[in-house]
Amino acid sequence: MLDLSKKERHLLLNKLIQSFEQFYEHTDKLPVAPKLSKEEIKNFITDRSIESHEDAFDHVLEGLSKYAVHTPHPMYYGLFNPRSSFAGMAADTLTAFFNPQMAAWSHAPFAVEVEEYLIKELGIKFGFKEASIDGAFCSGGAEANLTAMICAAQFKFPGLKSGGWKSIPENPVIHCSEEAHHSVIKAAIITGLGSDAVRPVRTGSDLKMDIHDLHTKIIEDIHLKNTPFLVIATEGVTGTGVIDDIKQILTLKEKYGFWLHADAAYGGAVILSDVYKDLLSGIEKADSITFDAHKWLSVPMGAGIFITSHPEIMKQSFGLKTEYMPKDAEGMEVTDPFTHTIQWSRRFTGLKLYLSVLFYGWEGLAKAIDYQIKIGAYLKAELKKAGWKIYNSTSLPVVCFGKDSFEHNKEGINSFCQHVIGTGRTWISVYKIKEMYALRACITNYNTSKENIDELIQILDNSKF
Repeated sequence: MLDLSKKERHLLLNKLIQSFEQFYEHTDKLPVAPKLSKEEIKNFITDRSIESHEDAFDHVLEGLSKYAVHTPHPMYYGLFNPRSSFAGMAADTLTAFFNPQMAAWSHAPFAVEVEEYLIKELGIKFGFKEASIDGAFCSGGAEANLTAMICAAQFKFPGLKSGGWKSIPENPVIHCSEEAHHSVIKAAIITGLGSDAVRPVRTGSDLKMDIHDLHTKIIEDIHLKNTPFLVIATEGVTGTGVIDDIKQILTLKEKYGFWLHADAAYGGAVILSDVYKDLLSGIEKADSITFDAHKWLSVPMGAGIFITSHPEIMKQSFGLKTEYMPKDAEGMEVTDPFTHTIQWSRRFTGLKLYLSVLFYGWEGLAKAIDYQIKIGAYLKAELKKAGWKIYNSTSLPVVCFGKDSFEHNKEGINSFCQHVIGTGRTWISVYKIKEMYALRACITNYNTSKENIDELIQILDNSKF
């Protein structure tokens, strides 16, 4: 009933491929950011005349082209939204066509085993022992961090799964850097702990979590009869790219017995690099890791991954039985994903990473990471040459920069940033570091070149303060 004829499908698929090619080949010719008008966009969506399937395609393609910040553009220096590789886009298309059901192993054995293989491979690269590795693909880092919080709580309070928080006499608390991702707070809200259970830890002059302050806050909480059950180290802070020192946190873990989670959603990718993987030294001792393939491995949104070195904790946290789920694989040593993850039905998320590995190899992905770090270093050097101040210190290609006149001038720096974006030629953002305001630029695109950096510097120098 909903199928088109073979002829119609071929016509439309050919049209789609031509449109994809046009966008993919000439992304750099588009304005990076649109002029924003909610009324115009709403009118575009509702005031339309669609008389054919081709008209429908044209309408959607125009909307996506005209009303979006084009994150695949080489002059996009924003959040961790990369240009997707061809392998990643092809994988998402394949997934849409085959539409495997990922809840039960027997319905999608190839897909489930692919994801288990990838989790094992990544776990080994992070330094976990192969026999102890478990994990799951998630919608993104937020779900992975939520999974970590639930697993940490179940590990510390074994009766939690059945009895809930009311069965726990302690008052559980979480410690993380004041620069940690806000998904930590959201996870605390979702689990019912509440946002007050999250204890922000000061950062030092290097913008890393201050270990002395962490220790002080843990002692304070214990004195107040609270139970610190989870500490989160951020390995690649969203705003500054800074990597918390896990080795220092490990000394406290040994003393207080909390679950240590490494939120390496962005920075975790350097584990593939022979040059930079030591930046994550100590991560092999973490209890769990968040990693987003859709950030630095250049696959389409979203491909979060949760990995743990506790092979039974996910089953203990999420395991249950149902009568209606398929039982075709009963008696086989397999794990149905629905029994040890938050999600039930979901896409074959892992294919976009698997096909990327088949296309480029882990080595090819590592080369793209090393290249972007190199371009990030070039950006820092050129900004300094042009008289800009750099406010963050990190090997990752995240640069927070500004001028003395901006540091305490929120209105001025926001106005300047909007002027830069308004050129349509690039996209950057404003980020507050402690009490200072800075501009932020991040290399997220494996095609961003030195020439693109030179153009960005020119735009900055020509923009009005």
